[in-house]
Amino acid sequence: MKYFTKEVKIALTAIVAGILIFFGINFFKGVNLFRPSNMYVVLFDNVAGLTVSSPVYASGYPVGTVRTIQYDYARGNRVAVEVEVDEKMRLPRGTRAELTAEMLGGVTMSFVMGPDPADALAPGDTLAGGLHQGALEKLEALAPTLEKLGPKLDSILTNVNRLTSDPALARTLHNTAQLTAELSTTSRNLNALMSHDIPELTGKLNRIGSHVETLTGQLAASDVQGTVEQVRATLERTQSLMTSLTGVTQTLHSQMTNPNSSLGLLMNDRQLYDNLNSTVRSADSLLIDLRQHPKRYVHFSLFGRKDK
Repeated sequence: MKYFTKEVKIALTAIVAGILIFFGINFFKGVNLFRPSNMYVVLFDNVAGLTVSSPVYASGYPVGTVRTIQYDYARGNRVAVEVEVDEKMRLPRGTRAELTAEMLGGVTMSFVMGPDPADALAPGDTLAGGLHQGALEKLEALAPTLEKLGPKLDSILTNVNRLTSDPALARTLHNTAQLTAELSTTSRNLNALMSHDIPELTGKLNRIGSHVETLTGQLAASDVQGTVEQVRATLERTQSLMTSLTGVTQTLHSQMTNPNSSLGLLMNDRQLYDNLNSTVRSADSLLIDLRQHPKRYVHFSLFGRKDK
């Protein structure tokens, strides 16, 4: 007990107080010395507003803390920020850090994750950092482009004014309005046609279809096969009659061309033809003489025939 003098107790108390103060300060900074973590280095061009112990977020969730901020004298114009993140946190290759200014002042750091979670960075690797491109920053970046577009926009507005003042545009708009009115009238007529005439036509077509169906049923029910057999028999009889007529014609032709047959002799005998021709001439002469001298052949009297 002689070793725990008053001076030793004061020294031990000061050491314990220093340790408690160290852990207390880190605790209020958000640093948990007993939780395992990984360290990464982020390089920024500008870290204005960023302070040590600022939280680091991923998808809006706090995953780490800023441990140190140092100027990179070796590379120049760069600031190296050492961040401590949870041991379970894996940063894919291609991850970058962005600084976002808050409304009430201060700056927060957020990780924008890389594309491949399977390809993770090793603890101690270096990440690229930059400012979050908000709407105002994007507008500032577009300012030079907009400035170049100014003369072109002025020319475009001049051409638009010239076009709008052209009377042809007014006539075109008038014609368009007239065409719209005509289309509206056509649409109304078409609606009337669709609502009245088309249903009526459809009804008539339905009735025609029912009549055709009835006729088809009647034809199916009729003895079509029997009718076809009768027509076939009639055609066969007609063919037999034509065959008979052909035979008669051939027989008549053979009789007429045969000089030994009666009909052939009649058709081919020159003397008979001459005799008939002479007889016809004699009959013709007789008729002529009869017409010229009828009294030679006919005698009539109102008082009776005279005795010779």
